[in-house]
Amino acid sequence: MPGQGIHPADFALGPTDGTGRQASAFSILSLRRPQRLWLHLLLFCLTLLTTTAVGAGLAYNFEANRPAFTGDDLFVIGEILAHPARLFDGLPFSLVLMAILLAHEMGHYLACVYYRVDATLPFFIPAPTLIGTLGAFIRIRSPIYSRRALFDIGIAGPLAGFALVIPAFAVGMAWSKVIPGIAERGELIFGVPAIEALFRMAIFPGVPAEDVYLHPVARAAWVGVLATALNLLPIGQLDGGHILYAVAGRYHRLLSRLFVLALIPLGLLYSNSWLLWALILFFLGLRHPSIYDPNPLSRNRRRLAVLALIIFLLSFSVTPVRLADGL
Repeated sequence: MPGQGIHPADFALGPTDGTGRQASAFSILSLRRPQRLWLHLLLFCLTLLTTTAVGAGLAYNFEANRPAFTGDDLFVIGEILAHPARLFDGLPFSLVLMAILLAHEMGHYLACVYYRVDATLPFFIPAPTLIGTLGAFIRIRSPIYSRRALFDIGIAGPLAGFALVIPAFAVGMAWSKVIPGIAERGELIFGVPAIEALFRMAIFPGVPAEDVYLHPVARAAWVGVLATALNLLPIGQLDGGHILYAVAGRYHRLLSRLFVLALIPLGLLYSNSWLLWALILFFLGLRHPSIYDPNPLSRNRRRLAVLALIIFLLSFSVTPVRLADGL
């Protein structure tokens, strides 16, 4: 998800060429701060390590026909520590997940490069979470001057990431297996977005979702789908919020608030996590920098906006994850 980190000292205002790209001799390119490549590489490698460790646990459980996440995963950790070579079994999960996250963020970054918007390379966040990371982001350090540029930068990430999700889900689902009731066992029960259901029906026709044990590659694709859905929420400065602002303009603030309010009944009826998201987005994510550009989006970009909506619907799940006791 691209982050808005705009500081007046980071840029010089200048005329544009009509597309939002700087045409001034004092363009933002001349004032870009150097990239700290060592930091980006270090965070990438650390995140690769943490996601590989998680992937090794998923692979061990998959081979043993155990639920993906169980209460005795400390035993699995012990097995991996006792046999470090098992870490290599986690690479299918970690490499696929990292590729999806990298594609998403590089989509944003390359769009920024095209429009001469100052942005950092992706920052990956290693963390001891269920997937081994808190995701990745780029920081945008200069203004975006046109609707066209805002739209293209906002939509480039989800399109690039989802382009990798599709083959990953296809391959991962083909490597999955049928074990009656497996998806309802363990400590966590995962939701089934529409894109997963479509692949399941194609590869395991007639088999219910609770009987399909997702291969770690398919689980990585599932994480990519969840990240896509969250980023495409049409709120504030999320990718979906950028797209909404480019399409709806002055109605962005009202619509963002309505969509945040819509998360409350989802939290009360399906998953408490939506209440947390509503709270975070209400206080931190509603504001969007103003863009004074009266030019409407082209017809092709409006069609891409519809495509983004379709991707969101394919990726969204009202209950992404729930505990086995129903909370």
